[in-house]
Amino acid sequence: MIIQPLTKYNQETANRIRELLIQLSRSGKDRGEIPEQWFNDLIRSDNHEMLLAYDDNNKIVGIATLSIIMGPIIRKAAYLEDFVTDQEVRGQGVGTELWNAMLKWAKEKGCSELCFTSGHGREAAQTFYKNKGAEIYDTNYFRKSL
Repeated sequence: MIIQPLTKYNQETANRIRELLIQLSRSGKDRGEIPEQWFNDLIRSDNHEMLLAYDDNNKIVGIATLSIIMGPIIRKAAYLEDFVTDQEVRGQGVGTELWNAMLKWAKEKGCSELCFTSGHGREAAQTFYKNKGAEIYDTNYFRKSL
C-alpha cells in the first residue's frame, strides 16, 4: 500500500473519491459530483491536504482530508474532515496507514493536535480512534449554513 497526497485532478480520481465519501456519509450521494475547482483549490493550498491510500492494483482504497486550524487556545492544529477506507478493505490496516500519514503530515506542519469528530452510530470508527490513543471530549458539533 502507498499513501500519497492528491497532486492533480482527473475525473477518474474524483469519481473514486466521491464513491468513498458516499460510504462515509449518506449525504454525500445527495451532493452530486465534487467540482474540479474544489480539487484545484485543495491541491494549491499549503494548509489543506487530501491523502490517498492506494492498494497494490493502484486502486484508491482510502482517503483523509486535513486542514490547518489556528486559534489562541489550540494555537495550530490539524483538523480531520473526512476519513474513510473502502468497506472491502476495512480491518486490513489501511486506516492505520492513513492515520500514521495524517499524524506525520500534522507534525510536519507544526501542529500540536489532530482534532476531529465522529458521529453517533459509528462505534467501529470510535473504537479505532480510542485504540489510537485519541481522547474523547464531551462537546456538541454545530453547523450553520451560509
